[in-house]
Amino acid sequence: MSDAGRADAFLADLPPDQDNRGGRGRLKVFLGAAPGVGKTYAMLLAAQAQLRQGVDLRAGVVETHGRAETEALLAGLPQQPPMRSLYRGIKLAEMDLDGLLAKPPKLALVDELAHTNAPGSRHAKRWQDIQELLAAGIDVYTTVNVQHIESLNDQVRDITSVQVRETVPDWVLQEAYELVLIDLPPRELLERLREGKVYVPEQARAAIDAFFSQTNLTALRELAMQTAAARVDADLNQRYRQLGQEAPTVRGRLLVAVDGDEQAERLVRHACRVAERRHLPWSLVHVDTGGVRNEVARTHLQAAQRLAERLGGEVVSLRAGEVAKTLIQHAYERQASLVLVGRSRQRLRRRLFGLGVAERLLRHAEGLEVSVLDTEADRVPATFRPRYPARVGDYALAFFATLLATALAWGVSHVLELPNISLVFLAAVLLVAVRTSSGPALASAVLSFLAYDFLFIPPIFSFTIHRHEDVLTLLFFLLMAALTGNLAARQRRQLDALRETQSETGALLDLSRKLTAATDRQAVLTAAGQQFAGWSDMDVCLLGRSDDGAWKVEAGVSRQLSDAERVAAEWAWQHDQPAGLGTDTLPSGRWWWWPLSGEDGPLALLGVSPKSEQPLPAARRRLLAALGQPLAQALARAQLAEDLEAARLHGETEQLRSALLASVSHDLRTPLTSMRGAIDSLLTLDDQIGPQDRRELLESTRDEAERLDRYIQNLLDMTRLGHGGLKLARDWVAPVDIVASALQRLRPLLTPLAVETEVPAELPLLYVHPALIEQALINVLENAARFSPAGGRLRIAVETDGEALQEGGELRIVVSDQGPGIPEAEREKIFDMFYTAARGDRGGQGTGLGLAICQGMLGAHGGRVTVGEGLDGRGASLTLHLPLHPQPVLEDDL
Repeated sequence: MSDAGRADAFLADLPPDQDNRGGRGRLKVFLGAAPGVGKTYAMLLAAQAQLRQGVDLRAGVVETHGRAETEALLAGLPQQPPMRSLYRGIKLAEMDLDGLLAKPPKLALVDELAHTNAPGSRHAKRWQDIQELLAAGIDVYTTVNVQHIESLNDQVRDITSVQVRETVPDWVLQEAYELVLIDLPPRELLERLREGKVYVPEQARAAIDAFFSQTNLTALRELAMQTAAARVDADLNQRYRQLGQEAPTVRGRLLVAVDGDEQAERLVRHACRVAERRHLPWSLVHVDTGGVRNEVARTHLQAAQRLAERLGGEVVSLRAGEVAKTLIQHAYERQASLVLVGRSRQRLRRRLFGLGVAERLLRHAEGLEVSVLDTEADRVPATFRPRYPARVGDYALAFFATLLATALAWGVSHVLELPNISLVFLAAVLLVAVRTSSGPALASAVLSFLAYDFLFIPPIFSFTIHRHEDVLTLLFFLLMAALTGNLAARQRRQLDALRETQSETGALLDLSRKLTAATDRQAVLTAAGQQFAGWSDMDVCLLGRSDDGAWKVEAGVSRQLSDAERVAAEWAWQHDQPAGLGTDTLPSGRWWWWPLSGEDGPLALLGVSPKSEQPLPAARRRLLAALGQPLAQALARAQLAEDLEAARLHGETEQLRSALLASVSHDLRTPLTSMRGAIDSLLTLDDQIGPQDRRELLESTRDEAERLDRYIQNLLDMTRLGHGGLKLARDWVAPVDIVASALQRLRPLLTPLAVETEVPAELPLLYVHPALIEQALINVLENAARFSPAGGRLRIAVETDGEALQEGGELRIVVSDQGPGIPEAEREKIFDMFYTAARGDRGGQGTGLGLAICQGMLGAHGGRVTVGEGLDGRGASLTLHLPLHPQPVLEDDL
């Protein structure tokens, strides 16, 4: 055994952490054979012992049934007040689940595990309430009688002749940390009944006569002991795992094959018990041969599938033409060791030819254990029921097809020989079989047989046959007509099944194709909404959570939800389980909610509301679950992409912070040092400094202050650009005004250079944020001035396209210098933040933010910056591209 398996076994056996409220609570079940054996009394005794040890506990619901000794034990325990409701004029009291969850104790006492909650409760069953308490980290003590275990329901009915309606899935008991058997001999229990310690005397006499006979109690006691023994086997298996050894059991899988008959649920319960005893995983398998089933068979099948899901089994639906071979192939694929089937109805053809599923499994299943459960005593007397019911119109088609074939055969009887005429009738039988099913095809074969005999076999117009060879011909005709009709009908059923499978596969492929092209969450949800929009029999919506926790419809039908439907959606989201219509949790609404979950919980909620307002059939729920799986994966992929982008941005932010600190320590400190030196000189020397020197020191201080101001302004602008805080207050402005203002602001810096301007007289107006575009131009000019040699040329040119005001027209401001130039490999990098800081000084001082800010400011306007060659083959030129808009109508033009 692997170390992981041993670790899991040890973790499952560790006591719960007293301080960890985030883990799952533990369940302790007090099991009895019948009411009155002392389960509640034993639970309260154990609770009193926990209370003396200082455990925080609360009694959620305890049914004392008026027993004095039980009430005495309950009196000393903290209790949760019940939740009372009014249903049809009757006051009902139920456990206050929300009260327990609001202030969770360490241990809760919840009596009667199989109890059915009052209508309107969150869950239909009390065991579901207990599951929610366990999920909240609360330990639970509970009680249950053996007749309420789901897989024993049929055996209990056989023993007591009473059908128990309140049942608990076996997996609830299997996940219990501890199961305690409370045993009392039947004679002592009967004595307690007679003394009125279980029920009042009138109820006790009725109970003894109807249920509490000594024979019934003995049989129920045996069932309780078998259940406890199975739990001992499971505990032993866990101990083997802790030792790193495999328990001495044969592993494999159990497959139970069911059909749409009345024994399906009994087969499922029996399979659950066998799988539990053998410690095997198990699956319910139904092979759909494509036949049309009536409503009763469909109801039986769906009930068996739902029961298997409740009992912890896997539900598998297969489509094929032959049941036994498909089951054997599936058993080999899943490495199953045991196949359980029910005994087929003993129809005449099965008695003669041995064509039942069980017989074929026994004949062909090599290496598999085949178990056949005979439930013939439970079946109602066999009545004729067509396996594939046909409509009246199908039989009408069979009649008219035979009539047409008869007329055609009569018309060609003088041309064709007698054996060839039968082919006309065979064609009619094939036509009916392809268009309908086996029943009408067989009817057509019989009618064709009679018509062929009456009209074409001598003597004509009589059913009498004189020649013996004609009898054989007719019999062979009938046999061939029946066989070909049945074969054609089977092929049609398989074709219909194939079409249905293809439709489902096509839906999955179509959704997968749409999801593949979706790059973000909204695109994924939009693709899903388009996929479900074609389902006309139901409304589908996809819900998400907004930042404030409110529900929002992100795709599909947008419809107002009632309070009950919102509560069901909330519960499905929190517990990552289906809820709503057709489930046992808040089923009163019109919506069925299915959470689409990733590793960290739900990502969205799929809601389905059938227009018939009836619960979805099992096949449709499975299809939705199948479609939900790639949808959940696509949502998880989109979420992962968003997380990776956030992580990337976080990394870039950290890199930006490091570069910013480096820039501040180097570039911002330089002007401060110069300013401080000039001020110290003025303060120290004072009168010793001449007027000209004093003026130079003050001008130097002013220049350094202006440079420092520009650095800080660049940092602020870059921060606003990166965080979306830069707002565009657009206005119409002339390009010449922007150029003139920028040159005026940089006059001291540009004085050593020969500045040339080329600005046409007639230029279109720009619809921009004037201050931002001016700042962008200033950054470009400052960058050019820093890299230009003293006395070098610097040219500013404004250009437009010939069709500047047409769609896509632009205005360009070109700044060219005679500096060292920019290598072509580095032209894209100069727009990166802190590029100067990363490479050191490039001939000038600065943070390296100017061009990055310029790129961001123009990008906010829909423009860009490009780099080219400078003047006279030297230096570089930076071009600011700005889009042009339709010009405004000026008052002078009116």
